[in-house]
This record gives sequence, C-alpha cells and structure tokens, in this order.
Amino acid sequence: MQCDTVWTNARLATMRPGAQGLGVIESGVVAATDGRIVHVGTAGDAPTFSARETIDCAGRWITPGLIDPHTHLVFGGDRAHEFALRLEGASYEDIARAGGGILSTMTATRAADQDELVAGALPRLDAMIAEGVTTVEVKSGYGLSLADEVRMLRAARALGDARPVGIRTTFLGAHALPPEYAGDADAYIANVCDDMLPAIAAEGLADAVDAFCEGIGFSAAQTARVFTAAARHGLPVKLHADQLSNLHGGALAARFGALSADHLEHLDDAGVAAMAAAGTVATLLPGAYYFTRDTHLPPVAALRAAGVPIALATDCNPGTSPFTSPLLAMNMAATLFRLTVEECLRGMTVNAAAALGLSDRIGTLEAGKDCDLAIWDVEQPAELVYRIGFNPLHRRIWRGR
Repeated sequence: MQCDTVWTNARLATMRPGAQGLGVIESGVVAATDGRIVHVGTAGDAPTFSARETIDCAGRWITPGLIDPHTHLVFGGDRAHEFALRLEGASYEDIARAGGGILSTMTATRAADQDELVAGALPRLDAMIAEGVTTVEVKSGYGLSLADEVRMLRAARALGDARPVGIRTTFLGAHALPPEYAGDADAYIANVCDDMLPAIAAEGLADAVDAFCEGIGFSAAQTARVFTAAARHGLPVKLHADQLSNLHGGALAARFGALSADHLEHLDDAGVAAMAAAGTVATLLPGAYYFTRDTHLPPVAALRAAGVPIALATDCNPGTSPFTSPLLAMNMAATLFRLTVEECLRGMTVNAAAALGLSDRIGTLEAGKDCDLAIWDVEQPAELVYRIGFNPLHRRIWRGR
C-alpha cells in the first residue's frame, strides 16, 4: 500500500463507536496519505506499506487528537477583578447585573482590533495545542454588534491560518444584552436575527449558532427566534442551557435538533429524554462548575441511563473558566462529576466531534478520517485523566503532519 506516513509499534485507543472500552488495539499500526488515515489495525493484519516515512512509536499510546468543542477563546481584556469579588462573596449573577461579567469583556473586546484579538488568543490556543488538541470550537459573543461580532469571527478564523489546528466558529450574538439595547431584549434579538445572522451567514463566518438561554441571558422564546433564524440560513445550533436555572433549555435545544446543549447543571428528566431522542450531545463544562464554586451537579447518571453522548470542553473564557487545559478538564470531570476514564476520553474525542457535527471527519482512529493524532508517553490511558499539572504528550499530528 502506498502512503505518506506509517506509525508502528503503538498501542491504539481508537474510540470507535460501538467498540468495547476505548477500542484498544495492541501492537497497532496507523497509516496516512494526503492527511487522511488509510489504515488502522494490528501489525499482524497490516498490508505491506511503501511509505515515505515510518515512525516507530516504541510502545506509546495513540489516541485521536483531542477536541475542545466549547470555547470563548477570542476576547479582549481579563476579569481577574471579578474573581476577587467572587472570593469576597459576590455571585456570578450579582456581578453580571452590576455591569460586569460578559459586558465587561464586551467593552474590552470592542476596543481591540482584529490583530490584537488574534495576538491575545494565540497563547491560549498554543496551550491547548501543546496538550494534544487538534480541533477547537471558538465562539463570538463579546462584540454584541454586527461589526464587533464579525471582527471576532474573523479573528477566530485567522487562528486557523496562524496555527496547524482545525477551527470551528460559532456565532453567539445572543450572549448578553448590550447597553445600547438596555430594557429591550426583544429588539436586540430582532437585530441578531434580521441583521447580524444574515450578514454573518452571507460571509460564511459561522459554522453554527449558539445562545445563552438563562435568566441573565435570553428567554426560551427569544432563543427559539434565534434558532429559527439560524435554520433559515442552514446553520446548525448549539445552546448554553440550564446552567444556573431550569429554563428547559435542554428540551428546547433538542426541539431544534441542536448539535449540543452545554453546561446542563439544572437539566431535568424531560430534557434528558428529549436530548436522547434528538441525538443532541450533552457537553459538560467542569471548569465553569469549579471556578464558580457551583454545587448543583449535572445529571450524569440520567444522561448515562438515557444514552445521551457526553462531551467535555474547557469552556475557556475570561470570566468563569479561564483555563486552557483539556487534560485538567478531564480530571475535573472525573473528580467533580464522577465520569469514568472512558467517558472522559470519549468526551474529548468521539463525542466532542459529534458536538461539532464532525463525526464523519474526526474523533476516532478509522480509515477515511482526518489523520489527527495525539501520541502519549504513558503506560495506560488512565494517566491522561489521573495526573494533574503533567503533560505527557510526545507528539501531535494534524492532518498527517
């Protein structure tokens, strides 16, 4: 078989759907051509390769490249002062209603040009890449006007030109109410649906549309208007749902066939059932749960029982989850939410791919998929979840390179 690169003498965690456990293959071989996997299997079953490069992995583990399906990677400024306020007893809602929170970041983001936004985001992206991330979702939502949201989305796309990584962009115009629309959320939602979304869709800047359905965000009815507009432009939807209260966001997301509903600390049984029926992924964000010192756990047992796929993400953002480590996200999910090692690793590979609508391209080690690999210096995959502050990445491969 002609190919560009063959990785031999590896232990593979393929993450294939339906495979037992992690889909482990001992004495494994992976071959790639033109950035795509052309063979995955045991050494004994491998064809004879004619490859430009053969790499002996010396028994290391190979997983699919990690996928972060929920980030707010592009923003201006920081919110360290709000962290201090929370330590003194202020709640997330208190800070938001006093003009902090998302609106604080909006002010700093509006003041930054595209180059400044890219320069600020690159160190955060580099930290993720250094831990084996090969695909990252990046949301807008800190501009809250057409020009500022477009600039954020262009900055996010520019990250993919600056680094060897897959970038998926999500338009999150319905993130917060900007001050120029104070007291008239319906008018702002009309602006999102009638002005922002058509312009952004026409420029091809968004891969999906998101909203913040919450008491300090937007109502279920307003969110439904955004999702209806997204459908008119052929864009899939995602939702910040049921984080701080139960507004039945999970069920709303499912009704619109959402790729994912994210956060979900207050998701109820009806929402779980609706997501299961719709095939909507539950993306859990343990960093935000930890950082805001939340105590209301997402309904992991109910999600498991219903067969809802669980994805994990860093939720990298300046206010409620200012971290960039997918390895730490997996450890937090295990310790705080009691996810298993298998659930954590599938949560940042195959299920994360589903949360982005990319199951046909990434997330597993299978012939035909993009050759996105993470090669690890570990004796067992559990180490990727177990260790804290330790990065065992040996090599990261993106599209065969």
